[in-house]
Amino acid sequence: MNLIFLGPPGAGKGTQAKILEERFGYRQISTGDILRANVREGTPLGVEAKGYMDRGALVPDDVIIRMIEPEVDAPGALIFDGFPRTVPQAQALDALLLGKKKSSVAILFEVDNAVLLDRLTGRWTHLPSGRTYHVRHNPPQHDLLDDVTGEPLVQRPDDKEETVRTRLAVYDEQTAPLIGYYDNPDDPRLVRVDGLAPIAAVTEQLVKLVHDGGFAEHRAPAP
Repeated sequence: MNLIFLGPPGAGKGTQAKILEERFGYRQISTGDILRANVREGTPLGVEAKGYMDRGALVPDDVIIRMIEPEVDAPGALIFDGFPRTVPQAQALDALLLGKKKSSVAILFEVDNAVLLDRLTGRWTHLPSGRTYHVRHNPPQHDLLDDVTGEPLVQRPDDKEETVRTRLAVYDEQTAPLIGYYDNPDDPRLVRVDGLAPIAAVTEQLVKLVHDGGFAEHRAPAP
């Protein structure tokens, strides 16, 4: 069963994807990484995509889907994180998966934006190592200094409140139609999890769904 992770930044999608990779052999698909690799390697699709990027235009959905197709052809199930972002992208991905006789289900990591805002804006980072702290939930031993080196911590631009609010607003605007698409009563493929629950609790729910076949009532039948 291929999984499509929906949820705002900070909802824990990446953490859970890594756990499912380790336990069940899923492969996490980042369309951004695939796009950059094609451009870097100068593949025909990469050259086509770069033409759009150089003009400041969005890379069309069909180009992205053609880049994803080899990943879908490979053995094993996939986790799509950050794609699709729009209903047309979701429809294109469905067409690709169903054409390969593969099915999918969407996992919605539900969050309270106020709690998520606190989680993200309180995060400070030691840039050389990547160690992260939270001013309330995981504070450093000394104010805004790394526990190991004593060097100053910084707040990444993406973690500043104004930026986080904008990202959450954009996510809400983009994702609402997707939720309706996957939660269509005629083709229900949406499973909701509490993205702000403890990591182990979210993992337990996902593992039960994967291992015990709990997706059966949600999965889209392959033709």
